[in-house]
Amino acid sequence: MDTLRKPSMWLGALVGGLLTMALMSVLFLADMLAGLPFIPFDVFDFVSRQLPGPLLTFGIDAMVEMIITFNLGETSAAAKTAEQVMGLGAFIALGIVAFAGLFALMNRSLTSARNLAPGLVLGLAMGAVMMLISSQVNLTATAPVPVQIVWVVLAFAAWGLAANWIYNDLAHSDGKTKIDEETGESITVEPLDRRQFMLRIGGASAVITVIGAGLGAMLGSRPGEGQVVGELPTGAGADGELPNMNDDMLPAPGTRPEYTPLDDHYRIDISSRPPVIDSNEWRLEVSGLVDNPVSLSLQDLYDNFERVDRFITLSCISNRIGGSLISTTKWSGFRMSEFLDFVKPRAGAVAMKITGADNFDEYVMLDVVEAEERVMFAYEWDDQPLKQKHGFPLRIYIPDRYGMKQPKWIKSIEFVDAWAEGYWVRRGWSVDAIVNTTSVVDAVATDSILKDDTGYLVPIGGIAYAGAKMISRVEVSVNGGDWELAGLRQPLSELTWVIWRYDWRFQEGDHRFEVRAYDADGVLQSLENRGTRPDGATGVHSKKAVMPTLQALENPPEPEAEAEG
Repeated sequence: MDTLRKPSMWLGALVGGLLTMALMSVLFLADMLAGLPFIPFDVFDFVSRQLPGPLLTFGIDAMVEMIITFNLGETSAAAKTAEQVMGLGAFIALGIVAFAGLFALMNRSLTSARNLAPGLVLGLAMGAVMMLISSQVNLTATAPVPVQIVWVVLAFAAWGLAANWIYNDLAHSDGKTKIDEETGESITVEPLDRRQFMLRIGGASAVITVIGAGLGAMLGSRPGEGQVVGELPTGAGADGELPNMNDDMLPAPGTRPEYTPLDDHYRIDISSRPPVIDSNEWRLEVSGLVDNPVSLSLQDLYDNFERVDRFITLSCISNRIGGSLISTTKWSGFRMSEFLDFVKPRAGAVAMKITGADNFDEYVMLDVVEAEERVMFAYEWDDQPLKQKHGFPLRIYIPDRYGMKQPKWIKSIEFVDAWAEGYWVRRGWSVDAIVNTTSVVDAVATDSILKDDTGYLVPIGGIAYAGAKMISRVEVSVNGGDWELAGLRQPLSELTWVIWRYDWRFQEGDHRFEVRAYDADGVLQSLENRGTRPDGATGVHSKKAVMPTLQALENPPEPEAEAEG
């Protein structure tokens, strides 16, 4: 007995969600263990690069707003996690739509025959499209390309066949007849009902999902910083002596670290995951209008160019006033001017088109390099090879520019006869991306109030930054009153932020503290409150604080005695 029933497209959507989660976990396991493509992130990266600039920026602004509103952690790390979650969610949604459509299509031509062709065709077609997308944007797969192609197509074919098999079992209710041994009568065995069947499918999908994701997380590993050629020197870094270690002015308690721990340095880029680059295979390809087109290995960079070390603050153009998308560390590499002497640009060359392994590109004018001797290529941060996530093996630094103008994972430099718009400029961001002078109140240290001969002092502190223009003066205003001069700590270099501190004479109640800064030429920062797009945020940063009562300061509670054992 064979009863035909048409599973609804909503049931197909449920099947699609379950099977796609299972597929996703299997792809993740293969990614971790065998260096095969993880398609959900590839699809997300591909789609995001096709979006119009205003729409992409709207999405970024909305995500940052949510991170700040709900205090979801450091902005760049939380944003990258959010991107990955969105990629996974979008991939599941794609599976839901695909199988809802498959069920609706098969219902139109339902027959007693159990046909697997529609699911197989859908899977093969999806696999081919996914592999085509992956080939354009994937940055992490290390398996041979033929293996990648076969794996992705077969994985999606199995995904489509599984959905088709489930459809057939839902559509064909097979009642089987057997003979009762005692009475000799024929008995029809009822088929498994849909609810029980879907529970079993859901359970099987959940098991596959958990096992795949769990094994991938426990057993798998991705290349990290890349294998570095040769022995590299180790220096002071964050744990050694900093240039201003003897400065008497200490930051106010609660001020952000003057030197950013390497793992905390902000990271903003255009891909879900950073490129995986083998240092033994990597080459810097120099071409175009040069007399000496070359292909340089990482070892060549160490051998041919004098090493320079600089303490540098880098800021993202999408950093809001008071945001965390700004960091300071030690950069090591070589001067761009020395590199230009080596490759010998021709007279007609006016710019360099620099392209990263993530296909991010930016144009750097040669007259900018000629006017600024501190432009450099960096292969180390904090006296160690660049981390994979921070641009291994090579990135550029251009003083007084936001990070959007400074490619990392650099793979090629083409000398050209005309400037053109780079990746973010094409999407509506600043052409020049000159750093704006900004200042931030990091801390109002109400838990570290000081006492002197005349009363109490509250340490107030933060940072001020003007790119390569340096900071000459920082002023603090309390409750809209007069602007008072703050003390400045010696900066790590002329290219870093400066730590400021103001010890305010204590008063009870609620108070608002504002800060403003001047660059080395005495130019006051912009006081206009302006958003990040397109030229970076400006405005006066402030922080509110509630002071304890004078009685609480003068009569602190006695510490509780420890209970006797």
